[in-house]
Amino acid sequence: MSRMTRTAGRLFLSALLAALAAGARAQVYSGGTVIEALPLGARNAVTNLHAEGGRLFAGPRLVIIEADGTARFVDHDAFTPPAAPDASMFSIDVEGDTIWVGLGFVDEDAEGAPQTAAGFAFSTDGGETWAFRAPQLDRPEDTTVQYGISTLEALPIIVPQQSPPFDLDYDPATGDLWVAGWASGIRRSTDDGASWERIVLPPDTLFELDPQTPYSFRYAPERAPGEEGNNFLGFSVLVDEAGTIWAGTVSGVNRSDSSDVDPGTGDRAWRRFAWDGTETGLVGNWTISIEEQPRAGQRNPVWMANWRALEPAEEFGLTVWTGDDDEGNPIFEPILFGEKIYDVAFDGETVYAGGDNGLFLCENCLADRTWRALRSFRAPDGTVLPVRPGTPVYSVAVTDAGTDDAVVWAGTGDGLLRSTDGGARWALFRTSVPTNPSQPTDEVPEVEAYAYPNPFSPAADAFVRIRFDLESAAAVRVRVFDFGMRLVRELDGGSAPAGPVEVTWDGRTDEGTRVANGVYFYVVDAGGQEATGKILVLE
Repeated sequence: MSRMTRTAGRLFLSALLAALAAGARAQVYSGGTVIEALPLGARNAVTNLHAEGGRLFAGPRLVIIEADGTARFVDHDAFTPPAAPDASMFSIDVEGDTIWVGLGFVDEDAEGAPQTAAGFAFSTDGGETWAFRAPQLDRPEDTTVQYGISTLEALPIIVPQQSPPFDLDYDPATGDLWVAGWASGIRRSTDDGASWERIVLPPDTLFELDPQTPYSFRYAPERAPGEEGNNFLGFSVLVDEAGTIWAGTVSGVNRSDSSDVDPGTGDRAWRRFAWDGTETGLVGNWTISIEEQPRAGQRNPVWMANWRALEPAEEFGLTVWTGDDDEGNPIFEPILFGEKIYDVAFDGETVYAGGDNGLFLCENCLADRTWRALRSFRAPDGTVLPVRPGTPVYSVAVTDAGTDDAVVWAGTGDGLLRSTDGGARWALFRTSVPTNPSQPTDEVPEVEAYAYPNPFSPAADAFVRIRFDLESAAAVRVRVFDFGMRLVRELDGGSAPAGPVEVTWDGRTDEGTRVANGVYFYVVDAGGQEATGKILVLE
């Protein structure tokens, strides 16, 4: 199970979004490093990863990488609604051949450009064919909700804005589909997404909810001081191996065991656990990710990525549940204080956590909570891979976990990383738009060279990549000129092989001074070949 990271903006506005022809395997040479190319339609900002055995599912545009390394882009038109052609994967869960994808997009036409629900796509044949389901919304007349013996006033959520499927979990044991949809809360479908049931959680004023107790609170997701509805704002959901439901909200994490289902009404009792400032509570209230760590012979530990939400003293970090005490109270352990974590994955007792400050690894983590951080990634020859400095790790997954063939995957804002040795050395995969394609399109035009991102912000992007193709191996030189055609920087690209080549420029002059905003021109010289282009520098 994985989710769409809640970092809008640049993830959706990346300059170059297309890649090479479907299924093609290609490489790009960049400063001595070979970068593998993802198939057509992939994205450089890899916000979702999910492992199912030896298969990897990557988003926000769905790419499936098989155990043998072959990759294919799933035709986006196959599972996106005509009304939302720009929808992307916000969440995914895979159980065998059953795949559920939660779709959403940023509505640039609405005030505040809210993240917006676009429905669901699902496949029961491993991704060969797809069906579509509408977003999890209410009818205008759904002004009440029944919980146990109580009829509660409810706010019907009738528009898709602010209700994207940030997380989902399909339970193959019951056929139930659970979704965490922010303003639409936590919901469950028992009929493959044809209809949805609103799941009532405790309001902010309560820590327990029982179907046989009468209540009169209003069920309305609201995030405002003094309101009761923060715990209705669903952000993450997990059905663990024992059938326990974990639901993460802005106000903590809610738990309901299989024994908490009321036989008379079918509704669940819930307990809410929130930050309390102690060493045995949650790191922070806002629970954006919940994952379980497979553990043979014992209950699986449950890991939660917590963010600061309502109280200034809350922190960012991880919280792990390792079981209950003799009185049935959960045993929580806070970890990685101060680190903004997006996703967690496991390989046996090794835990991988992706966050703003890189990838965190904890080996033998059930016994020893010693963590080390990877803030740069090295190729097999020891060179540092050209991933933008400071790029967050938004998603992590391990294929063939628990075996000798385990592969660690890390989705960053600047490409997909793969390690076959537990994180010591890595290969980098990124999208790659060819120059002079055989069949030019609006998205992949016929050009001799291009630069990306363009416009380029030296502060935000660290460097711009200048891409061109060599007909044969040659020494490469790139010169950058200002608008008056004065030489600003000369870049030595070294000797490069035939094929696609990239050279990076950090937006500085030969003297090390940051250039001013404006238009700059570049000239590529390589073995008699010449290509030109321009870059807009804009802070």
